[in-house]
Amino acid sequence: MEPALLLSSITKSFPGVIALNDMNFELRSGEIHAICGENGAGKSTLMKVVTGVHAPDSGRLVLFGTEVKISNPLDAFSKGIAIIYQETSLFEEMTVLDNLFLNREIVKKMGPFTVLDYKAMALKMESIFKNLRISISVDEKIKNLGMAQKQMVEIAKALTFESRILILDEPTASLTQQEVDALFAIIRDLRKHGVSIVFISHRLEEIFTLCDRVTVIRDGRYISTREVSATNKDQLVADMVGRNMDNYYPKTGVEIGGELLSVRGLGGRELLHGIDLHVRRGEILGFAGLAGSGRTELAMTLSGFTPPERGEILLDGKPARFKSYREAMERGLVYVTEDRGKYGVIVDMNIKDNIVMPQLEKNSRLGVINTRQEYSVAEAMREKMGIKAPDTDFLVMNLSGGNQQKVSVSKALALNPRILILDEPTRGVDVNAKAEIHRIISNMAASGLTILMISSELPELIGMCDRIYVMKDGTIAGCFNREDFSQEDILHIALASGTANTAQKAAV
Repeated sequence: MEPALLLSSITKSFPGVIALNDMNFELRSGEIHAICGENGAGKSTLMKVVTGVHAPDSGRLVLFGTEVKISNPLDAFSKGIAIIYQETSLFEEMTVLDNLFLNREIVKKMGPFTVLDYKAMALKMESIFKNLRISISVDEKIKNLGMAQKQMVEIAKALTFESRILILDEPTASLTQQEVDALFAIIRDLRKHGVSIVFISHRLEEIFTLCDRVTVIRDGRYISTREVSATNKDQLVADMVGRNMDNYYPKTGVEIGGELLSVRGLGGRELLHGIDLHVRRGEILGFAGLAGSGRTELAMTLSGFTPPERGEILLDGKPARFKSYREAMERGLVYVTEDRGKYGVIVDMNIKDNIVMPQLEKNSRLGVINTRQEYSVAEAMREKMGIKAPDTDFLVMNLSGGNQQKVSVSKALALNPRILILDEPTRGVDVNAKAEIHRIISNMAASGLTILMISSELPELIGMCDRIYVMKDGTIAGCFNREDFSQEDILHIALASGTANTAQKAAV
């Protein structure tokens, strides 16, 4: 059987860089084929060639046995190729129905007039939703939907084009495990109906759960294609980074000191109810839990973004209810957001300006900024964090996701914090960048920094932390010492109905 899509010797260059170099890729009809590689490996550029965003400099693109040229994304849609990005492209103020048929509305004649045929559009949409087993009102506005529902609408929109090839780019990055399971069920159903699917993800466990084959690319070049059933994580990682990686979580032993921060009866509007916890000097303290469990809300409250309504926060045994994030920073507590693109870095600015932004007053005198001091601070952080850029004048938008995350962390570390809160520190970065960030976190703890680490990846928390609190419904539902870590036990508490204090492990 001829492949659904065949890319042969695709090359694409941009000024100063070869993004794709003699790239090859084959997608069979009715298969789920993963593409993985480090940030900057060329995955996005390859998909932009397939969907007509970029024209290749050379090479052939064969679609169902016929060589084609795709001039733009609309042309790709017309040829049966659709892509769904991590960030949805839906219009928030419009209804589900309006989004699905935007610029492709079904019309009918009413006398001399042409009008929109809402009934026909609704019937077509309901048929697609029925096949996908989705229950969403046609009149619901997109802004009222959760991230998983938005992903489903994007898939339905692709199917209105009668797409035969569906590209999913990091589709699970913002989903809970239950939502991921529902999405995977839909993807498998699409495969049964003959849709060929390209699945791009940094989460290797998802590839082994869902996909038939996996292709690895590195530095714009094709490296390997393997049957998922015939490979393993270590082999894929070796293909991605060009070497074996024996230690994904380089946790080093650190002497843990006395209590530095404690919280008693903390509560407020933001989903927090009677939080009690303590943090010790030099430890990496993890926070596990499902989306909506209150982990980020707790971090925002500790950092002064959302002052609590009740309870107390003690720093060095003294009250520390911060009225603003600036107060928290001045006392040595710094927060690194989970959403680096929106709150962590300004991608239109260079590395130096991002890193020194929170300390403009410190680097200025009588209103005049000491640029030499700024460059010194920024360059020191670039070297310490291993940010891959020629200099600190390099624009953040041109960095890979992993290096953007390093800039976000560098901005926090440049403030010399005592307590660093890391919210999803490795979200959306590749396996090599994850290992580098884990090494940096371990080194920071070894230097005496206290770290609070929120992560949706249990292996990451188990590999890096000294203790783990499990949050559920705005409460602390359990706590584990390192010697008691168990992925099954942590998940049991996170998923259990009601607060699971009876299942709590003793943590001292």
